[in-house]
Amino acid sequence: MFLLEVANLHQKYGKKEVLKGVDLSVEKGEVLALIGPTGAGKTTVLRILDLLDAPAAGKIYFAGKDVTRYQRLRLETRRRMALVFQKPVAFKASVYDNIAYALKVRGHNGSDISAKVSSMLNTVDLADYGNRNAQTLSGGEAQRVALARAMITQPEVLLLDEPTANLDPLSTSMIENLIQRFNREYETTIIMATHDMAQGQRLAHRIGVLMNGELMQIGKPEEIFARPRNMKVAQFVGVENIIKGTISSNDGGVVSVDVDGKTIEGISDYHAGEEVSVCIRPEDITLALSKTSSSARNSFPAEIKLIASSGALARVELGCGFPLVALLTRRSAQEMGLEVGKDVYASFKATAAHIIKG
Repeated sequence: MFLLEVANLHQKYGKKEVLKGVDLSVEKGEVLALIGPTGAGKTTVLRILDLLDAPAAGKIYFAGKDVTRYQRLRLETRRRMALVFQKPVAFKASVYDNIAYALKVRGHNGSDISAKVSSMLNTVDLADYGNRNAQTLSGGEAQRVALARAMITQPEVLLLDEPTANLDPLSTSMIENLIQRFNREYETTIIMATHDMAQGQRLAHRIGVLMNGELMQIGKPEEIFARPRNMKVAQFVGVENIIKGTISSNDGGVVSVDVDGKTIEGISDYHAGEEVSVCIRPEDITLALSKTSSSARNSFPAEIKLIASSGALARVELGCGFPLVALLTRRSAQEMGLEVGKDVYASFKATAAHIIKG
């Protein structure tokens, strides 16, 4: 049984339809990241899951119970969840009192509160900040206080709205480590909205792509980024090689795609004559100075058009009858003597050619 489910979720603000039939199921202990452009509906989903807002239509199930309509169940369920907003809210009080607030309203006694707050301050690495005014903290410190306040009651579900937006890299790393720790040590189910796709890949067991109020695709990170379901998802997740062509043949699931007279082989159930796009991740393309025998069914002579280094990696733009981008280590590029104008062979396996309609 799933811990949290939504079925056919719709939401409207005035005449604008913000969510359009979203279906979502989350298992206990799972980390789910919702990615999508600004205005896609990510925050709206979190607010509805936290039962702050009622949906225009659809149902929400918590531990198998429909909690959409009944006020008593909604209040009970909200106590089992916590939501941390993009801009953390700090009461005009000490860090200690901010974190202790949820325990106080639940009627915990003083010694119990003191022990739990002290432990949580250590967890978020703010042990010496208890007496500080929470409104004087930096963005990263304030976000750690917000996480501590959310986790002090050990909720079953933690909802995070852009938890590292506008934070410096060090603060972002600290917050990400805390998210992983809460999930691992407390077995907290975490649903987070993020604009940072790399963060989703680092933290999430599954990723959902939300665009224009629709859940376009959900799956493991490697499925989302290597096998996008359609053109919109492929473009959003940054598939750099999207090559349009037409299926010329299908031989038992191995298709040949005609691209301006060149042929790319891939795996698909599409039929001859259908217009498609071939998606290839740059890291799945290998470069060689001469044609070699390998298991790769696709190999094209190419000319290097541009090389750009980024840290330990080199991004190589190629022309081989169609544009192609390859990604390899900078060391490999140097050892091969790659430079603009040099001729190489670009190869990739048929299984690396993900084919989508259109």
